[in-house]
Amino acid sequence: MIELNASSFAFFVFSLCVLGGGLGVVTTRNLIHGALYLILSLFGVAGYFVLLSAPFLAAVQVLVYIGAISILIVFAVMLTRSMTRLSESLNHQWWLSAIVGGLLFVMLTVGVILPIWGQNTAFSQQPVSEAVATVADLGVALVDGNQYVLPFEVASILLTAAMVGAIVIARDDEK
Repeated sequence: MIELNASSFAFFVFSLCVLGGGLGVVTTRNLIHGALYLILSLFGVAGYFVLLSAPFLAAVQVLVYIGAISILIVFAVMLTRSMTRLSESLNHQWWLSAIVGGLLFVMLTVGVILPIWGQNTAFSQQPVSEAVATVADLGVALVDGNQYVLPFEVASILLTAAMVGAIVIARDDEK
C-alpha cells in the first residue's frame, strides 16, 4: 500500500513534470517550446534529487543543465531560426521507432522491477561496495589532472564552439 505523505505527493508532482516535459519534447513541432519542455523535465529530475537527499546533485542539475545547457539550446535555436523553416517531411518509418521504443521500455521495466520485487536468482542484486565516494572526492576527480579534468574542459570547449557556430550561421543568413 502506498503511504500518502508530503514526499509521495512531491514525487508524483515531479513525475508529472518529468513525464509531461518528456512527452512535450517529443510531440511538439516548435523548437522553442521543445526546449522549454526540456527545462520542465530537467526541473523534475532536480526534484527527484531533492527527494533522494542529494541537494548537491539537485543544485548541479539546476545550474548546469537547466541554467546552462538549456539556455544554450534556446539561444542556438533563436539565432538559427532561419534554419527551422525547412519543409515538413513525413517519416514513413515511425512504426519501427515505436516498436524499438516499446521494446526498450519493456527491457528497462523488467530490469528495474525484477531485481527489486522478484526473487529470481539470475537477477539478484549484488552487495553494495563499502567504499562510497563523497562530494569532496567528486570535486577532486573533476579538477585533478590525472582524472576527469580533460573531458570536463573538452565539454566546455565543445559547448562554446557550438554557440560560436550558431552565431556565425545566424550572421551568414542575415546577409
